[in-house]
Amino acid sequence: MTATTVGVIGCGYWGPNLLRNFAENEAAELRWICDADEVRLAAMGRRYPAAETTTDYQKLLADPGLDAVVVVTPVATHFSISRQALLAGKHLLVEKPLTATVREAEELNELGERNQRTLMVDHTFVYTGAVRKIKEIVTSGELGQLLYFDSVRINLGLFQPDINVLWDLAPHDLSIMDYLLERQPEMVSAIGSCHIEPGIENIVYLMMHFADDFIAHFHFNWLAPVKIRRTMIAGSSKMILYDDIESTEKVRVYDKGVTTNRKDDREADYQRLVSYRTGDVWAPKLDSTEALRYVVAEFLDSIRTARRPLTDGQAGLRVVRLLEAAQRSIKNGGQKVKVFSPASQSVQAVQSVP
Repeated sequence: MTATTVGVIGCGYWGPNLLRNFAENEAAELRWICDADEVRLAAMGRRYPAAETTTDYQKLLADPGLDAVVVVTPVATHFSISRQALLAGKHLLVEKPLTATVREAEELNELGERNQRTLMVDHTFVYTGAVRKIKEIVTSGELGQLLYFDSVRINLGLFQPDINVLWDLAPHDLSIMDYLLERQPEMVSAIGSCHIEPGIENIVYLMMHFADDFIAHFHFNWLAPVKIRRTMIAGSSKMILYDDIESTEKVRVYDKGVTTNRKDDREADYQRLVSYRTGDVWAPKLDSTEALRYVVAEFLDSIRTARRPLTDGQAGLRVVRLLEAAQRSIKNGGQKVKVFSPASQSVQAVQSVP
């Protein structure tokens, strides 16, 4: 089997992790490393001497022997670089979020389809052993009717100069919800505060409203004294607590719930009887393989077999659509916003930095 030649653009915080995983995958040949910082680029070049290095990503796009490009750059640059890569006939893996606006995400999906190129977004948490196990449990129906999704992702920093806490942290939890539930809310509402940098929210509370009684709530914060990565998914039969900070039992399934019955009574319209059920708690065994190994393997296999990857461009678009609607709600004081609103009303997520 011929290896897929890969070039990585961006060697900042996340890029080196992808470089390592592509270098270790036998189905890939790491051909190019690109970064605007020459010192950082030189360090990566010493680590992977077989790959060519450059500060100009146009060299990657002009290389006819390069099959795929990985974009690990600031969000504001995702669309421009990705669009050029697709037009150059390259398969594409993009760091989250896919783009800064819905309109950009839609255009990348159209280009990928038209040019028959793989477009995938690095929604890393979807590939973790914990989330994949939760998917198995949800799909089996073991939880019963789903009631709510509640997620907290907070820590002290890291403050970003170009995007707010919503666009930085929310893609993780929104992609997890999108994967687990396979449904979209009708409307979203959100509020946020800018305590450090004017115009860049560092705290956001986000609520999602669905067609039925199911609701989803999210809390994102760069100004917290502790680091919390916790998600609860409640069903009518069982509930799940997913704590990513836990070193061993990241996922716990609780056989707990509430049952209500109505009993006719001549002296009252009805009498509501509430019973509480408390059963076992168990922690399923999880696959401890690094999620990025699966991200890279999925990308390479989707190219080889010409199939859609699990977190394809449409998954990236759905997350960006939620982010954009939430941003619009914040700008309008927490007003409910339709998720499928016209792209012409899109809100630019990335702030202009002088």
